[in-house]
Amino acid sequence: MYDLGNIVVMGSGSWATAIAKMLLEGVDHIWWYMRRADTIEDFRRLEHNPSYLTSVHFDTSRITFTTDINEAARQCRTMVFVTPSPYLKNHLKKLKVKLHQNFIVTAIKGIVPDENLVCSEFFRQVYNVPDENLAVLGGPSHAEEVVLSRLTYLTVGCTDNEKATAFAETLASGYVKTKTSSDVIGIEYASVLKNVYAIAAGICNGLKYGDNFQSVLMSNAVLEMNRFLRAVYPIDRVIHDSVYLGDLLVTGYSNFSRNRVFGTMIGKGYSVKSAQIEMEMIAEGYYGTKCMKDINRHYHVNMPILDAVYNILYERISPNIEIKLLTDSFR
Repeated sequence: MYDLGNIVVMGSGSWATAIAKMLLEGVDHIWWYMRRADTIEDFRRLEHNPSYLTSVHFDTSRITFTTDINEAARQCRTMVFVTPSPYLKNHLKKLKVKLHQNFIVTAIKGIVPDENLVCSEFFRQVYNVPDENLAVLGGPSHAEEVVLSRLTYLTVGCTDNEKATAFAETLASGYVKTKTSSDVIGIEYASVLKNVYAIAAGICNGLKYGDNFQSVLMSNAVLEMNRFLRAVYPIDRVIHDSVYLGDLLVTGYSNFSRNRVFGTMIGKGYSVKSAQIEMEMIAEGYYGTKCMKDINRHYHVNMPILDAVYNILYERISPNIEIKLLTDSFR
């Protein structure tokens, strides 16, 4: 089996914290990169993340913390990136070490703004990481449930099945079921789109549309997702698999979903800026909406839900008007 070597978690948010917890179920020691030294100091003193999922205790003797991204890249063969996609480029600016020999796992469910690239494509094009060294982690997996050891199903996508299997088996435990896939691009785009659709679900919730319409929205969303994936990367995939439909459903329905919460605030009349300020957390779907709209200009896929969310967030069209038009297009 492929030797993952040292593993470093790149990021300090809730999903990074949940991934660190999962990894420490399977390995004795991990590295953990955080941008700020004071966050690391507080973490060591408190023995938990000072800002996110603070109830999760860590044995810090099993963690090597670092604020040096170059040290992390040199010392760790496997790098798990969990930074919000809008900040990824900025994090990597200090990087001087070449990454082409590292095994890069992206757990970032977003697109790199300005580049309009999903993260694996970004690492391939900008950092020359070959396909066989690129993996993606997907599936319905709210961090808040993972850290409570609630049953979770994850998919590791990589064109090199041996590497995917090695990482999947490292994550697997009594409460984490894992499987592998070769559909790296499809999983990444699905992860971006489900955040957009969760915003749509939240907007409808804020506008007092009921569960009946929510189910129609989700049914149309998975069809829209499938149309786009078939246009971008036409392989034989099962769209009702948990990494596609499952992730869409949990993000669209759960109160843990920050994208749904963000959308609900928009539906209730908040401006985009005021909703972002009040949430204090990144709703990836806000950035993903604009990126997907730009990308789809090249593919011309029929995507009425994406268009509606874009019009509400970026063209400032009334949610009431836009969603009413959307409902008329559904059957």
